Amino acid sequence: RGISSNQRPKRPLTAYLRFVIDNRPAFREKNPEVSNLELIKKLAGAWKELPASQKQVYEEARKTDWKRYGEQMAAFKAQLTPAQAAALKEERRKQLAKRRSIRAKRELNLLGKPKRARSGFNIFLSENFQESEGISPVAKLKKLFDTWQKLSTSQKQPYLQLAEDDKVRYENEMKSWEAKMIELGREDLVRSKKQRLKKKPAESAKEAETAKASSGGNKAKLKKSEE
Repeated sequence: RGISSNQRPKRPLTAYLRFVIDNRPAFREKNPEVSNLELIKKLAGAWKELPASQKQVYEEARKTDWKRYGEQMAAFKAQLTPAQAAALKEERRKQLAKRRSIRAKRELNLLGKPKRARSGFNIFLSENFQESEGISPVAKLKKLFDTWQKLSTSQKQPYLQLAEDDKVRYENEMKSWEAKMIELGREDLVRSKKQRLKKKPAESAKEAETAKASSGGNKAKLKKSEE
C-alpha cells in the first residue's frame, strides 16, 4: 500500500506553543477586542516574563513527548518497505523545498521587493477578467487567451506599450531596491551579483578564443624578435 507522510507520527509541540495553547482562551477572554496578532504578541510577552520554574513544566512535557515520538517513529519506519521509505523521503524533500520557497517569497515581500514587470497579455487579462461573468476562472482564462490570440498587431500595441513602460518601472525600482539591500548587507539578494558570477557559456567561449588568439600572436612576435 502507498503510505503518505500524513501517516507519520506528529512532531511534538515546542514548550512555547504548549504555553500558547494552554493560555490562549484565558487571554482571549480578558482581551476580547484585540486582533489575533495582538493576542499572540501578548502571549509572547507573557512567555518571556514567565518564571523559569513554570517554563520547566512545559519543557518536561516536551521532553516526554519527544521520547514517545522517537519510539513511534522507529515503529513507523520498521513497517516500511524500501520503496515506501524512498517515496516518503522524496515527498518530505518536496515539502521542505516548498516551505523554503514560501519563506523566501514572504521575506522578499517584507523587504519590499518590486513586483515583476507584466507582459502585454497579463495587462490585457487584468483589464478584462472581471467582465467574463458566469464561467469558471479557468474557462475565463482560456476564453481571454483565445481572444488575445485573435487580436491584430495594432489592437495589441497599447498593451505591449504598457508592458514596455512597466519594464522600465521594474528596472528603476529594482536598482533602488538592490542598492538598499547592499546597504543592509543582503548582497545575496542582488540580481547583478548573480549575473556576474554566472557567465553565459557563449561569452566564456568567446573570451577563451580571444585569449588564445592573443596568446598565439604574442608568441609569434616573441619568436620573430628572437630571430
